[in-house]
Amino acid sequence: MTRLYTRSGDRGETGLADGLRVRKDDPRIQALGSLDECNAQLGLLLAQLTPDQADLRQLLTPVQHCLFELGAGVAGAEMTLQAGDVAALESAIDDLCARLPPLRRFVLPGGNPLAAQAQVVRAVCRRAERDLLAAAAAETWDLGLRYLNRLSDLLFAVARTLAVQAGGEVPWEPRARR
Repeated sequence: MTRLYTRSGDRGETGLADGLRVRKDDPRIQALGSLDECNAQLGLLLAQLTPDQADLRQLLTPVQHCLFELGAGVAGAEMTLQAGDVAALESAIDDLCARLPPLRRFVLPGGNPLAAQAQVVRAVCRRAERDLLAAAAAETWDLGLRYLNRLSDLLFAVARTLAVQAGGEVPWEPRARR
């Protein structure tokens, strides 16, 4: 690509990887936008991890590639996401949760900037999952839906890990106890 602009989208349409042109408010484009935002927010989290958090960087970096691959599949390219990618997330969730104190109460997003950023990525991931489900009316993206569902769980475990590392989680207090 020699230039970033093509002018082909100036009238509210965009091209998909399979050559199909659709309106920019098409459910697939909404899902692609949410996947892109999830990946960008994840990139922000990764950029803020410190050298002593290399284990989390190693865990999350491949996720960016999988999100990109999922987006390519939604855009009409070959879906290269694999069941093993979901299994890897499940294994990572189990490993992180085994090192965390039991979750006895709801926790609020926050505690420190990294934990809060992980919760932002988790929330965007959940939206991407909803958007993908809405776009899946004409397609079957079951693997992508499973991947996003597990990814949001992993991001919750990462947020808890980061909060605990920084001194503790912020528990939700019911109104009667605040």
